Amino acid sequence: MAFNGTWKIDRNENYEKFMEVMGVNVMKRKLGAHDNLKITIQQDGNKFTVKESSNFRTIDIEFTLGVNFEYSLADGTELSGSWNTEGNKLVGTFTRKDNGKVLTASREIIGDELVQTYVYEGVEAKRIFKR
Repeated sequence: MAFNGTWKIDRNENYEKFMEVMGVNVMKRKLGAHDNLKITIQQDGNKFTVKESSNFRTIDIEFTLGVNFEYSLADGTELSGSWNTEGNKLVGTFTRKDNGKVLTASREIIGDELVQTYVYEGVEAKRIFKR
């Protein structure tokens, strides 16, 4: 699949506002907007291995499409949910453990970029990565 490879953050759109709505404090929002995130994605059938590496942490995530798993964001927010495919997109639906609110995420390849889109409480943000 086209997602395979190592992707480095290139730019963000509305990411600080998204983090604010998520409840991330101002200092962490400033740091998060400049985290130098690098994502390595490897797919084997319906199973994905994702390594996220930033200025703040490195984490390995394994998931199978359609199977719920637990995940913690860099700020410590705990989520439970799953990724699925819709056409050429990976679409994730995650529920926050602290308040039960839903965060949706998608990953798609547009041209030579990996575009991650997040929506929480009606606020949309994008993080755009290049290989």
